[in-house]
Amino acid sequence: MKLKGKVALVTGSAQGIGKAIAVALAKEGADIVVSDINLEMALATSKEIAEMGVRTMAVKMNVSDGADVNSGVDQIAKTLGKIDILVNNAGITRDGLMIRMKDEDWDAVLTVNLKSMFLCSRAVAPLMMKARWGRIINIASITGEMGNAGQANYAAAKAGALGLTKTIARELASRNITCNAVAPGFIDTAMTQKLSDDVKKKLSEQIPMVRLGTPDDIAKAVVFLCADADYITGQVVNVNGGMYM
Repeated sequence: MKLKGKVALVTGSAQGIGKAIAVALAKEGADIVVSDINLEMALATSKEIAEMGVRTMAVKMNVSDGADVNSGVDQIAKTLGKIDILVNNAGITRDGLMIRMKDEDWDAVLTVNLKSMFLCSRAVAPLMMKARWGRIINIASITGEMGNAGQANYAAAKAGALGLTKTIARELASRNITCNAVAPGFIDTAMTQKLSDDVKKKLSEQIPMVRLGTPDDIAKAVVFLCADADYITGQVVNVNGGMYM
């Protein structure tokens, strides 16, 4: 229970990797805010986590809208008193070859996947600075480091997340606030489960550990950075089975 008494806000945490992170933090005693654009799913996840004996709340928050983010953070602070941990996990994909990519698909992915990290971090920073303790974790991606055909928008957003992570780390370190990124490789989620067995086999063959990662693999890295990494900041933790070194 290394995080007992801490309050964690995890964006996009109604399902998938975000939910796994929220559950893992709750197992260490953290109170959890399940933030998602889908309030019904967020409420269901929050109810599940509440059975673990921690305080939880569900918040419908459009992380690409500054006013909505500020309102959500105010609501959380009034209800739970503080925010100690922020995990910027929310994201979308709008894949397509760069030469055919529409402006709106570029803008949507950059806004939801990158601008949201800035908006949420800016909103919670004053609370953490006042407490002189905080942990900000940005969920990046292997594509932000090595690129991926058909994902110019997603790769650019995730590469931008790395620069943002390092800048936040430098700006807030003196207040005992760390900021790190976790960069997943190919993870076995609802999105990859839709792929054919042949495609998944080919993906696995590119990975030295010869398997896709799991949401729990990502969650464990996040818990480490929140609970056991007091002197680590501005770093990128690659969780990719050795696919990118």
